[in-house]
Amino acid sequence: MPLGTLDRTPPPFFKQGMSALTKLVFFSAFALFLMVADTRFKLTLPLRAALATALHPVERVLLVPVRAWDTVHDYFTGIADARERETAALVRLAAQAEVAARVGPLTEENQRLRELLALRPQFTVTTEAAEVLYEAADPYTRKIVIDRGATHGVAPASPVIDAAGVLGQVTRVYPLASEVTLLTDKDAAIPVLNVRTQARAAAYGDPSTVAAGAGMELRFLASNADIEPGDVLNTSGVDGVYPPGLSVAKVVSVDRRAGTTFAKVTLAPAARPDSVRHVLVLQPLGLQLPPRPTEPAASEAASRRRPGARR
Repeated sequence: MPLGTLDRTPPPFFKQGMSALTKLVFFSAFALFLMVADTRFKLTLPLRAALATALHPVERVLLVPVRAWDTVHDYFTGIADARERETAALVRLAAQAEVAARVGPLTEENQRLRELLALRPQFTVTTEAAEVLYEAADPYTRKIVIDRGATHGVAPASPVIDAAGVLGQVTRVYPLASEVTLLTDKDAAIPVLNVRTQARAAAYGDPSTVAAGAGMELRFLASNADIEPGDVLNTSGVDGVYPPGLSVAKVVSVDRRAGTTFAKVTLAPAARPDSVRHVLVLQPLGLQLPPRPTEPAASEAASRRRPGARR
């Protein structure tokens, strides 16, 4: 048989369809399209919510043996720690006995002064107890997932705290769970107040220093600013999210380099997310603030204050 008459096409079983390069280009373009569409138009947000709701029972079932092991481990390893904490608590209780005796008169005096000055009463914050389920799977972020969501009244931007201080902020809410971005995340920021100097600043997450016992930093702080290692930073309350007075971090080191405009201030967060299991979700402070005046109303008020304005 002449060679030119041979059928060199592969049998139907071995036909592969499109080439590997064509498949790579197609699926790469499709993945890029999905990422852009999700970023700009939030197309996959309903799908994520439905998938998170459907997988929530499975996650809880898979966490049962892990929680059982943690419970047994905590029982056998936490007895000595509990005794040490009890001893320390008794010492603190004895030291604070005198201070506690003066709390009642000081509270009454504070209330009388506020009534005398006609000051607005302090905010009452609604809280919701939650339990940490697991850490987010993304290795480039510092996030945890808690077992409270939209059905429990959790709103986006809600502060999350533990017994030590501020832990983070709710950034994504599902029906039965919520995602909390920790203060040590690279995109986290929180306004703070130096307790010693009463100076306001902004603290940002710095994951590169978590291994060294830090995890946060103060940015855009002048090199001659009055700040020292050991200063305690609390929430200032000016952002309309965090209530004032919550513990945030402590200054670890201050690097005032010659020839630079800003100082490098490293902070250690008050709350340690690696060991926390139960948290409190607070209602955002902005929900209790009065609404901002509209632009026409503000301009009308300014015209009234202007000399010679028509009435």
